[in-house]
Amino acid sequence: MLLVYTHKITPRLTYTFKHICKRILGIDVSFTSKVEDFIAHDSLKMSYTRQPLSNEIFIKSHELLFEQGLSDVEVNVSDWDNTKGFFVTNDRSHLPFDIFAASFYLMSRYEEYLPQVRDDYGRFIASESLAKKEGFLRQPIVDIWAYKLKSVLQEGFPKFEFPKRSYEVQPVIDVPSAFYYRKKGLLRTIGGVLGDVIRFKFKQLYERISVLLGFKRDPYDSFKWIIKRQKKCAFKFSVFFLIGDYSTYDKNISINKKEFVSLIKSIGDYCSVGLKASYFALEDFEKLKKEKTKMESVINRDVIGVRNSFSKLNLPSTYRNLLELEVYQDFTMGYINELGFRAGTCTPFLFYDLDYEVQTPLVINPYHMMDFALLKHRSLLDKAEHLQRFMNEIKAVNGTFTPVFHNYSLGGDARWKGFRTLFNLAIDSVND
Repeated sequence: MLLVYTHKITPRLTYTFKHICKRILGIDVSFTSKVEDFIAHDSLKMSYTRQPLSNEIFIKSHELLFEQGLSDVEVNVSDWDNTKGFFVTNDRSHLPFDIFAASFYLMSRYEEYLPQVRDDYGRFIASESLAKKEGFLRQPIVDIWAYKLKSVLQEGFPKFEFPKRSYEVQPVIDVPSAFYYRKKGLLRTIGGVLGDVIRFKFKQLYERISVLLGFKRDPYDSFKWIIKRQKKCAFKFSVFFLIGDYSTYDKNISINKKEFVSLIKSIGDYCSVGLKASYFALEDFEKLKKEKTKMESVINRDVIGVRNSFSKLNLPSTYRNLLELEVYQDFTMGYINELGFRAGTCTPFLFYDLDYEVQTPLVINPYHMMDFALLKHRSLLDKAEHLQRFMNEIKAVNGTFTPVFHNYSLGGDARWKGFRTLFNLAIDSVND
């Protein structure tokens, strides 16, 4: 066990140390403000305060972990070996930057509570993030810092055996629309046919009619392939179905259709099924509660995980609503059009409520790649190379890779040709 001496034990401090030490490095950690207890400890120990006590492993602390609420934090990012760092320490510190305060800044999403430009959907965008601006978005920087701490601890305590961690893949499949043509209802189907004719999309009209007559598989229908692929995997896919009401933003088929219910149940026999919360449920607690209840009646078990429509997050209200509904897994933290680490880490972490200054039981599973982010690369080879390089960053720290694919990117739509290959590349990376 690692014992940390500090002048003040705060919720922010314990939250951050436990993520870095326990979740990433696999070592238990405890805290003390008593010098005699620190001296008596005969295993891993370090001090995290303003000045070292003696010659122990010492990290000079930034004030962030001892504050409450939001303040105007000055962040100056500098190069540090093959990565970056901020919150500089001093010559007596064993690390040149306070990795704990910096990690808290990134994981608490401190910057997302501050005024910033948002996109048309009200989402925090990658270009506004410190990570994108300073060039470390594609590095799991918190995990990299944790391994730098590990090196310091190993040097000071060479006999201590650190547990080994393994690289994992946690695939997410998003289902905002189960079918492109089928089960849309008479009015939507007639509207689609007329739209094809008016816009002279005769190729699409032919495909639509072929699907509706049963001569061709719906281009969004990849579910048999997903189940077949799941059967060959030792780990579960997480599949999130949108079941909210039809709206401007959400256009899935009705949950009242028996075939849709049967589809969800059949996927649930093999994969973990979660709820894709509708766009308007993000602002309406009662609507979110209704969708959760409806999904639980379909799968006959508690909904343990949620992904938000359009990957929109309203901090902290989105996460407070999940906690109120006793949902303890979120899969929304990430960027749609960028590969990268929105919260700086490739390790699932707990939501810290900055307003209440409390660690919550909600586990945030940040996603690091959405299929849309690979569309900008033209060839399949180019897409695969970018994906492989990105996965190598996560493998280097034995992290958890969470990619998000959609049922339609794994289907028969020409726009997504080759994405099954990319999905397999991600899944099979655990065996490399």
